[in-house]
Amino acid sequence: MNKIVRNVLAVIIGFVVGSALNMTIINVSSYIIPPPAGADVTTPEGLAAAMHLFKPINFLMPFLAHSLGTLLGAYIAALIAASYKMILALVVSVSFLVGGIMMVMMLPSPLWFNLTDLLLAYIPIGFLGAKLATRKQKVN
Repeated sequence: MNKIVRNVLAVIIGFVVGSALNMTIINVSSYIIPPPAGADVTTPEGLAAAMHLFKPINFLMPFLAHSLGTLLGAYIAALIAASYKMILALVVSVSFLVGGIMMVMMLPSPLWFNLTDLLLAYIPIGFLGAKLATRKQKVN
């Protein structure tokens, strides 16, 4: 397969698989850590209106969703890529970061969560995913 095609597919597949994991974690999060009583988390408006009711534990699952989605997406991109593995993994990470920035702009989350999420869940975790993928390939 052509290197360019393989690299483009690596980014697309990494983004899609990482996004799927992110959404899966978000969808099951209310079963693991229930939202506060009276919070409507089924709509963006309801979520925004109830944000003041959330305790720090309620932000654990979104952080894990963002981190693990980015980790898996970057890992897969680096694993599939024919060349520029780290760069392509970071392209996936930056794509997730852009989504995170959009969420920060749409939802009135606490500043501590926004900073933690944007600074830790995307670029550093994407770098880790790429390192894990390239380390595994060097061993084999």
